[in-house]
Amino acid sequence: MRTIDENTLKSYKNHLYIQEKSKNTIDKYIRDIRTFTVWLQTQEQKDITKDSAIHYKKHLEAHYKPSSTNSMLTALNGFFEYMGWHDCRVKTLKTQPNHIYAQEKELTRDEYEKLVTTAEEEGNQRLALLMETLGCTGIRVGEIGFITVEAVKDGKAGISFKGKHRWIYLVHDLKMKLLDYCKKQNIKSGAVFITKNGNLLDRSNIWMEMKEIAKKAGVALEKVFPHNLRHFFARAHYKAHKNISHLAD
Repeated sequence: MRTIDENTLKSYKNHLYIQEKSKNTIDKYIRDIRTFTVWLQTQEQKDITKDSAIHYKKHLEAHYKPSSTNSMLTALNGFFEYMGWHDCRVKTLKTQPNHIYAQEKELTRDEYEKLVTTAEEEGNQRLALLMETLGCTGIRVGEIGFITVEAVKDGKAGISFKGKHRWIYLVHDLKMKLLDYCKKQNIKSGAVFITKNGNLLDRSNIWMEMKEIAKKAGVALEKVFPHNLRHFFARAHYKAHKNISHLAD
């Protein structure tokens, strides 16, 4: 009988770590697998089979968007591969890119500037600078720990992510703003974007702060999330340089 217990999940979590998956990816995969096991219990079925995987896929289709369904199935298929249960794998849904929807999600320059200005007016200089840093460098929110006092002084930061290393450069205006912020906050070394207790800012807290500022700035909430600033940077950079290879670098 094929079942999933805590020891198996712990072993798979370690496997993902060895594969150099990010912490967020690992947490999501384990969460998705747990969701499957909970659903399996509601079906009064313990044995994992191709038939149960197909029924679970239909359940996801009925309750989630296609993109979310595919994401959860991908996590489950990866686990099946790890366990050697190749016959349990299921196909993901075929989806068509929705360009209109993507355009509706795009953050315009005016909206970006309005967010930053509103954060400053509300006295949240840290959030204003964080959004400027994400929008000016294109880094992921999970990479903000690489923006250190030392990196700011140097005008560039080395980013290591998923086994890859790259350099990002801070424009002069942003560099001076960050140095001034660090001086006022008495941050002498290490990460710039930290809490009052000295801990690195949490992704969920950043997301919530951005949503609050979006309400006050009058910017559509569905457009305001950290990763959208990465997309904003990519569009702005390509518009300015028209060089996709340079953007990729």
